[in-house]
Amino acid sequence: MTDAVSQFRKATESADIDALMDTLAPDAELASPVSGRLVFRGLDDLRILLSAVYSGVSAMRWTDQIGDGPRRVLLGEATIGPFRMTEAMVIELAEDGRIRRLNPHVRPWLALTFLAVKLGPRLIPHLDVMRRARAQPHTP
Repeated sequence: MTDAVSQFRKATESADIDALMDTLAPDAELASPVSGRLVFRGLDDLRILLSAVYSGVSAMRWTDQIGDGPRRVLLGEATIGPFRMTEAMVIELAEDGRIRRLNPHVRPWLALTFLAVKLGPRLIPHLDVMRRARAQPHTP
């Protein structure tokens, strides 16, 4: 099996959503960096969210990887609109090696805010995804 973290890096850098989805476990989840209360769960909802995110981000490049066990951290940078952003993505792997949990940390605040503003119109047609994301509390 290909290393899911390496595949995730390549897929996000090229905005290849199908390849990105192949890295995720069926019960994968992503904790929103915009709202500490939103947790997106399941492959269908994550496909919608990640498609919206990676279609709005450009020049995504992961610069470093920390760790080699079930918890990894990727450090990267990208551009969103006129803003440069940096990201630390905490990744937790499932027993089968696929990604179980994504916990992105994005800065600076202005880039994160711009990302949130760009995501809004892309997610409005999917309000059910937003409702499900806020329905259950995040389990660290």
